[in-house]
Amino acid sequence: MLFVDEIHRFNKAQQDALLPHVEAGTVTLVGATTENPSFEVNAALLSRAKVLVLEPLGVPALRQLIDRALADPGRGLGHEPLDVPDDIRDLIAAEAHGDARRALATLDAAATVPTPDAAGRRALDKHAVEEALQRRALLYDKGGDEHYAVVSAFIKSMRGSDPDAAVYWMARMLEAGEDPLFVVRRMVIFASEDVGNAAPGALSLAVAAMEAVRFVGLPEAILPMTQAVLYLACAPKTNTAVTAYAAAKADVEAHGALAVPPHLRNATTGLMRSLGHGAGYKYPHDYASHHVAERYRPDALEGRRYFEPSDQGYEREMAARLDKLRVGSGPGSGGGDR
Repeated sequence: MLFVDEIHRFNKAQQDALLPHVEAGTVTLVGATTENPSFEVNAALLSRAKVLVLEPLGVPALRQLIDRALADPGRGLGHEPLDVPDDIRDLIAAEAHGDARRALATLDAAATVPTPDAAGRRALDKHAVEEALQRRALLYDKGGDEHYAVVSAFIKSMRGSDPDAAVYWMARMLEAGEDPLFVVRRMVIFASEDVGNAAPGALSLAVAAMEAVRFVGLPEAILPMTQAVLYLACAPKTNTAVTAYAAAKADVEAHGALAVPPHLRNATTGLMRSLGHGAGYKYPHDYASHHVAERYRPDALEGRRYFEPSDQGYEREMAARLDKLRVGSGPGSGGGDR
């Protein structure tokens, strides 16, 4: 068995060197990576492997680990005169964010904080956990419910155009120790899902905030993140990116892989030209206004509309332009003069 830790650090040539030995069965390769193997592992190597996704530990598993550590006198704190209530055990598990080592380190540090009572026992409380973490412990991820509730409130506040609520929920997440990239990824998705072309700059700003998080890091990255959240919350809203794709996807599923019309195909060889590929294609830039009536869909889908612009922000201008183009592209229209 050949175990390669952080296999994503191997370059393409190094990964290629493993391939013949894997194919011949000389070694059973086990690779570990914190990156997405679809992007970081060669396709040839990946096709010969089985991918097992290791998820972060859930709060119940971490709670079990903490209970075991408190009961084990040999390798844990079972020999210590400690009183650790259930709610404090739950809090340590939640603050670990899926990391067993973080949970045990927090427990170990918190156990040294309380002053022993007359009987020599020490009682762990929230203050002890905060001292161990060196920050205020916020209830946020208990059992996962609070985590998803706060994220939902964050997104709904932006969608509802309430910048004050949106920045509050973002602060709740960040101050509770949430990964800022998780937060900003939600903002990038939101910029297309709920703002879209009503304010096209929203996506660029959200992506810029994500890059700022990577480039600057916390705490300074809080500023571009807050700028982006305030913009997203105040921007005009439309969900046409969602509805347009859903409608197109429904036709793909209903009709399957319809043939590309011949005039839209490339004619890069003599055979392709003899088959009529590209014949009759109208080049828009040869026409007035750089537009000409043309068919760009399979016949079975002619006339289907997936994008219905809203009356919000820039989409109002898009709607006016489309209406004008569609009038000039109707049946019998030449779509413009050469």
